[in-house]
Amino acid sequence: MNIPHPYLMFLGDVQDQLGAKTAQGIVDWRRDWCLGQIRLEGCKADLGIPDMTIAEAAGQGARTLVVGVVNAGGVLPEHWTSVIVQAIDAGMDVASGLHTRLESIPAIAEAAARHGRQLFNVRHSDERFATGKGTKRPGRRLLTVGTDCSVGKKYTALALEKEMRARGMDADFRATGQTGVFISGRGVAIDAVVADFISGAVEWIAPAADPAHWDLIEGQGSLYHPSFAGVSLGLLHGAQPDAFVVCHEPTRTTMRGVQHPLPSIQEVIDLTIRCGQLTNPAIRPVGIAINTKAYGEDEARACLEAAAKAHGLPASDPIRFGVGEIIDRLTEEFATE
Repeated sequence: MNIPHPYLMFLGDVQDQLGAKTAQGIVDWRRDWCLGQIRLEGCKADLGIPDMTIAEAAGQGARTLVVGVVNAGGVLPEHWTSVIVQAIDAGMDVASGLHTRLESIPAIAEAAARHGRQLFNVRHSDERFATGKGTKRPGRRLLTVGTDCSVGKKYTALALEKEMRARGMDADFRATGQTGVFISGRGVAIDAVVADFISGAVEWIAPAADPAHWDLIEGQGSLYHPSFAGVSLGLLHGAQPDAFVVCHEPTRTTMRGVQHPLPSIQEVIDLTIRCGQLTNPAIRPVGIAINTKAYGEDEARACLEAAAKAHGLPASDPIRFGVGEIIDRLTEEFATE
């Protein structure tokens, strides 16, 4: 999927920073592609890049308006339509990671047809997937799993890819969500795949490879989340991971969007092994990634030290402290296999 950049990031009127996590992910990993942001009144997210009007962005060469938000159900609110149409009228293409297809909104479809602009629905794939087979395939795979949604599974997989490549290892990030697809230019948004074909789609994303190759597969949701566990389980079975890293946000008490309590790291390790053994009996944890953004330096290090001691695994904040110790553990675990 070749989406023209530079981008103007549209945040709508989301009510917190996590609501703009698609846009934030693109800015964090592809900053040079992002020209500015446009926010509606009441928006409580900020990407830390210049605020622009449609006219200002078009005048500075913006080529695509990216609807960089996430919300329950992936819907496109009606009051956002006028901004999207203005961007099309100003000569921009539009890309969205929402479930709502852009062309399903008549005003957007008509504007795109009138100006000959492209509409990119990153969450939807035209690929036809087979059902998963669960047959062992060559190559190595690591999956990031979580105690909840939005705890750093994508960032951890990207950080692992960066560190492994820096060490000369053969590794590729495999996107399974709309933000990852924006960042990498390839992949499939698994939560938009018909349930019967989720595991097959993951087998397609991470196919047979050289025995020394590592696919770093972006996790989604949580096996404990009542809304998204089905996606997480299908992804786990299709990924057939040899290794996994547990991702966690330590300040939460309930899971995002529901009242269910957050599971412990150990509960996630145990359930991931129990479910993952269906397609890979040798699945094992190799690290813990904790988002310590809410903590000061000393508190963050204490949190990581406690987690490492409790679980006998290297624990780090991938963005703050890197993933070197996790890669060390990974190479040690698989050195003789």
